[in-house]
Amino acid sequence: MAIFRLNHAVLYVRDVAASVAFYRDVLGFGYTETGDAIPGAAFLRAPGSSNDHDLGLFQIGSQAAPSGAGRTSVGLYHLAWEVDTLGDLEELAAALGAHSALVGASDHGTTKSLYGRDPDGLEFEIVWIIPAALLTDEDRNKTGIARLDLQAEIAKYGRDTHSGVGISRTNA
Repeated sequence: MAIFRLNHAVLYVRDVAASVAFYRDVLGFGYTETGDAIPGAAFLRAPGSSNDHDLGLFQIGSQAAPSGAGRTSVGLYHLAWEVDTLGDLEELAAALGAHSALVGASDHGTTKSLYGRDPDGLEFEIVWIIPAALLTDEDRNKTGIARLDLQAEIAKYGRDTHSGVGISRTNA
C-alpha cells in the first residue's frame, strides 16, 4: 500500500466567488460538471487534469481571521501544482504578477518554482521539474534555494521542454 500523488485539496475561504475568480482567471482552473451546485462551495479542476476535482473551496465568511499557519499555529504551508513547460511557468508568472499575487520565484536545483498567494493570503507553489534525461550532477547536488532566473532556464532548457515526472524519473 502506497500513496502516489495528491488528488485534490480543500480550502476554507472568505468569499467563494472571489476565490473562484482568482483560480479561474489567474491559474486557469474551471468548474467541474457540478462545481457550483452547492451554495457557498465550488469544485474546480486544473487545466489538463484528469481528477474529478483538484480544488474544493468552502466559504466561511468575511469575519474569518487570516491563517496563522507557520506564524502562530501549525498548519499547511502550501500546495504545489506542476506545469508541463517552462513556457507555462513564464505565462503564470506574468498572470500572477499582473494580479499582484506573485510572492517569490525559486531555483531548487531539480525544480523551478513560483510562489503565489490567493485572495485569502493562502500560499501555493507552481513547479516545473527538470526531465531526468537533462539532469546534471550540479542540479542533483544543489544545496539551498537560489533565486529563479526564469529567462536563463528557458534559454537552457527551452520554452516547450516537457516537465519531468515525479522527481525527474523517466515516463513509463
